[in-house]
Amino acid sequence: MTTDAASSTGALIQLSSMLSDAVRGELEPWGPRDGANAGNPQTSGQILFSGNGMLAGVWECTPGGWDTVDRPATEAMLFLTGSARITTQGAASVIFKAGDTFVLPKGWNGRWEVLETVRKFFVEVK
Repeated sequence: MTTDAASSTGALIQLSSMLSDAVRGELEPWGPRDGANAGNPQTSGQILFSGNGMLAGVWECTPGGWDTVDRPATEAMLFLTGSARITTQGAASVIFKAGDTFVLPKGWNGRWEVLETVRKFFVEVK
């Protein structure tokens, strides 16, 4: 194994450990969800990577709802726990739950309704 490969392997193990801790552990309180117009959704999270126009982390939100207009970035998500109803403007609602993955593209318009506290792993690209 070359030095570069050993270094890369160490970095991957460290990232895997960070993700595991974030998935199962306590998250930093981030406060109420901006723009919420139903319930009192409270958010928390942990950023695992930020750079090169990309953001990755773990996010959690308690029940509530909000509209999104002209989403500023594309985001891929994996729900770890909970469920939410996502409605794309002009389309039928879809309920996502733990284990589901989906992508909301930059410019997306629609509505989030967290039904049961959601914890998700996300990667956002501007």
